[in-house]
Amino acid sequence: MKRTLFGAIAAALLVTSAGPTLSASPPATWDNLSRVDSRNLRAVYLLPGENFCAYKKVKLDAPHVAFQQNWMRDFNRSTVGLSSRITQADADRVMEEARTGFAGILAREFAAAGFQVVDAPGHDVLQVSTAIINLTVSAPDRMTAGRSRSYAREAGSATLVVEARDSMTDAILGRAVDSRLAGDTASALRNRVTNRADFSRLFTTWARAAANGLNELRARAGGPCGAQQTAAKE
Repeated sequence: MKRTLFGAIAAALLVTSAGPTLSASPPATWDNLSRVDSRNLRAVYLLPGENFCAYKKVKLDAPHVAFQQNWMRDFNRSTVGLSSRITQADADRVMEEARTGFAGILAREFAAAGFQVVDAPGHDVLQVSTAIINLTVSAPDRMTAGRSRSYAREAGSATLVVEARDSMTDAILGRAVDSRLAGDTASALRNRVTNRADFSRLFTTWARAAANGLNELRARAGGPCGAQQTAAKE
């Protein structure tokens, strides 16, 4: 992950300080980017006047994953008995599964949206950096010898930070932040399988929104891509 994204993450923590519902109003500008309306993500910022038509390929950085501050400590304080506590090994496993799972989903959804996923920069390549921060898991599996059952309404919550840059110049072109619950259904048995399923659905929603959003920008009315698509249909 590029060092520049760490500043975006720090700012995103302030934007999302109200929690998963994002009741706080995000600022109108952010690092020379202007906030624009979005149907799919809470706060989207773009470089004014930027034309995304040239970007037909994407280079996806490995996602960064971070738990909500003090989440493991607070979870362990609320449990009864040492066997119910989360170990660092448990937390590391959850983060690695989130990292690899989201990476695979991102590649799949950008490819499904018509973008070639590449490993090298280029003039037609958009560099996409992502982070899953403020991650919480309501009832995580613990690597214990005994069996236990945990129930919760949702699998947990997380905040997405996605940043788009020109892969050749590193110029920032856009950024988005979105916080959501994973699952949010009736109280259900929570384990590694059900948690992974709910977070996979959330990650798919985010990845699809990012890929489809880039296509919408490329096909914006009046831009070269929109003209090319209109000509192709005639």
